[in-house]
Amino acid sequence: MGFCGWASADELDRAYHDAEWGVPVHNDRHMFEHLTMESLQCGLSWVLMLKKREVFRECFDAFDYGKVAAYGEEDVERILATEGMIRSRRKVEAVINNARCYQKVREEFGTFCEYLWGYTGGKTILYDRHGEEDARIPVSNGLSARISHDLRKRGFKYVGPITIYSHLQACGIVNDHDEACPRRAFVIENYPCVAKRRDKEVY
Repeated sequence: MGFCGWASADELDRAYHDAEWGVPVHNDRHMFEHLTMESLQCGLSWVLMLKKREVFRECFDAFDYGKVAAYGEEDVERILATEGMIRSRRKVEAVINNARCYQKVREEFGTFCEYLWGYTGGKTILYDRHGEEDARIPVSNGLSARISHDLRKRGFKYVGPITIYSHLQACGIVNDHDEACPRRAFVIENYPCVAKRRDKEVY
């Protein structure tokens, strides 16, 4: 079977690709996990994030955003002292900050998923040519820039357009699997999708 090229190098990457990447997420806790990992990745590799995923789960109460939102300075120190954790106070504090902002979005929209999927009418976007072999998939686009701008207005941190585009891919809001990848077909067959021209996605 033809899978996406990036998923062939590392066993964790392959497993993540085959079971999770690009599958539409409609659970707020799972969505917060993705967003947190994407934010923590800034400046680091995704494989490292996957290797540290269990450490993150230990540090952040299995990504229970309600519990994380209530963290204080003692929790920051606890997390930074956890073996295997990324030693970045700014990122740890950003996760806690984002959990609090996440709660506010939920209060306004009911769920964070409702807020985020509202940008696409609840459908996964299939950009023209993104699945083709010779097509260069962007690291960000107009949609990720709009969402990034709104999230930053709401107080979120480490949510630039590139981070958000990666998040949209991971959570299935954008289907960027290769055309020959069976996971692309899986999403198209099992979830509502909409085709869009990528050159029309402006900010």
